[in-house]
Amino acid sequence: MQKFLFTGASGYIGSHTAFCFLTQRQDYQIVIYDNLSTGFRQNYEYLASIFGERVRFVQGNVGDTHTLSSLMECERFSAVVHFAASLIVSESVALPLTYYQNNTLNTTLLIDLCIKHGINTFIFSSTAAVYGEPDISLVPVSESTPLNPINPYGASKMMSERVLMDTHRAYGQFNYAILRYFNVAGASSANTREILQSARGLGQRSQNATHLIKVACECACGAREGMSVFGRDYESKDGTCVRDYIHVDDLASAHLSALTYLEREGKSEVFNVGYGHGYSVLEVIEMVKKVSGVDFSVVDSARRAGDPAILIADNAKICALTDWKPRFDDLAYIIKSAYEWERAQRG
Repeated sequence: MQKFLFTGASGYIGSHTAFCFLTQRQDYQIVIYDNLSTGFRQNYEYLASIFGERVRFVQGNVGDTHTLSSLMECERFSAVVHFAASLIVSESVALPLTYYQNNTLNTTLLIDLCIKHGINTFIFSSTAAVYGEPDISLVPVSESTPLNPINPYGASKMMSERVLMDTHRAYGQFNYAILRYFNVAGASSANTREILQSARGLGQRSQNATHLIKVACECACGAREGMSVFGRDYESKDGTCVRDYIHVDDLASAHLSALTYLEREGKSEVFNVGYGHGYSVLEVIEMVKKVSGVDFSVVDSARRAGDPAILIADNAKICALTDWKPRFDDLAYIIKSAYEWERAQRG
């Protein structure tokens, strides 16, 4: 029986990834370590109701090295899957020190503990924000695209990537997989009508969301009076920003594929995780209206600083080197799962 430490896995992506690991591998156990600052105990409780003692919860901060060290000493983890981070771009601009402390310093402390306790496999939740505003000629962006983050969030993740790379160079047996997420959306494909009606399941529970699909679905559910389109003068097919939207279950399975790759090859890698094509803001909004049957208010607003016109993943590397095969590359399905989740949260 292999045991894994999942930091921050009471949150959106971490809880879906834990569900994937425990569903696909009967010999896996997971300890979720989370301070619940942005995570939700309901996510762990749902996992525990299905998988029982194969998943446990420990509340704590990643910066609490004493607690983490004791946990590592007792549990003997095979690998760490690190989700715990602060991730709101605008907040990172206002509170840069918080982001560098939580995202970079705490990640460094966690890596140091891994070295001390002989945990030689590390999967890191990174972001396409490390690319900043790539020239349109470089889109789709590959893993070799120059890194040029334009906010503390992206910079804090880029620095953590560098810590991982340098640690690998210094300690040869320590291997990592860095997953650079693009735009994650949707809710668990395992959410049946009965599960949702009983107020269980997995989805994006975060409050005061800034993600386009969640915001639009909240509008369709009546939780918001309307929404804004931030700029219509970008170099794109309809003047609005274009993004690569990936279903959360496909992102979750990419972590398992990355782990399998590390176990098989023993070689550290960086992987973009997206579908390799994108949709504009207007296309997403129209699809939400179509799926929901609700025509909500949309107003034009000024551009937001730092929004690149087009950000799409070149996913050739993860597709070629691992067994990852996306299953939910369908915008209508992504939105349907997100909309049904939002509607269920409001009774």
